Amino acid sequence: MTDLLCMGEPMLEFNQQPADREGRLLYLEGHGGDTSNAAIAAARSGASVGYVTAIGTDAAGESFMALWAREKVATETVIRRPVAPTGIYFVTHGPAGHNFTFYRAGSAAALYRPQEVPEDAIRAARILHVSGISQAISESACDAVFHAIHVAREAGVRVSYDTNLRLRLWPPARAAAVIHAGIALADIALPSLDDATALTGLTEPDAVMDFYLRLCPLVLLKCGAAGCIVATREGRTHIPAHRVAAVDATGAGDTFAGALLARLLAGDEPVAAARYANAAAALSTTGYGAVAPIPREAAVRALLAG
Repeated sequence: MTDLLCMGEPMLEFNQQPADREGRLLYLEGHGGDTSNAAIAAARSGASVGYVTAIGTDAAGESFMALWAREKVATETVIRRPVAPTGIYFVTHGPAGHNFTFYRAGSAAALYRPQEVPEDAIRAARILHVSGISQAISESACDAVFHAIHVAREAGVRVSYDTNLRLRLWPPARAAAVIHAGIALADIALPSLDDATALTGLTEPDAVMDFYLRLCPLVLLKCGAAGCIVATREGRTHIPAHRVAAVDATGAGDTFAGALLARLLAGDEPVAAARYANAAAALSTTGYGAVAPIPREAAVRALLAG
């Protein structure tokens, strides 16, 4: 059994690279999926981590099984489906940042059902981590996440919820209703400022934190280049961003989540855990892809010490 269980959909990634001499776009194969990225980030920071999902018996699924084995992410709660594929996505880059194109309809993870939730593994964990994407991919997956959350709460297991809003997956009103219902059942909320604005219509960080603190006792507001804000009902702390040579922000928020949860499990107070997570997220932007640039603890400590 593991201390942290992450639940959601992994996706094989193809990340745009600089064009070759003939102007052809090149794509680097990698791995993605928000909660899988968070699981790997937590494992690289020393946490005991497992993953809850379903993947195909295809080459992409085999690639994920090999990845999780290398990263020491436990896979006892991973279902293999011969009848459905593992999802894939493409990342392209432009002046406005990175853009995603997904191919996930009918994926193995989208077929996930409440009766497949590994209740014993959740009860044995210390934190369950889910996201808006975990619930957006299908109605059955949405219900499965709610069931997992209720199992965790009944067992006294903390719940972490990352908004990770993807409006291509569901209408705004449904997204807001489901995500806010999930956060109201969580102990740790991880909205980004952009997500929060889309979900609530609020633009000022203090107003956003007021909103989410009414739902959840600990809010980590991710503000991109402006860093992050740690908010409880007793006070708020702003943590500035680190200056790094960023090239690709894919997975930075996921790295923040996984690194934060690893440090909370290690006994850090929320502000100390957020300082560590903030540095880890910054380092994750210095390479291409969601997984490859996720730093290990020594690199994060070096940035914090510098």
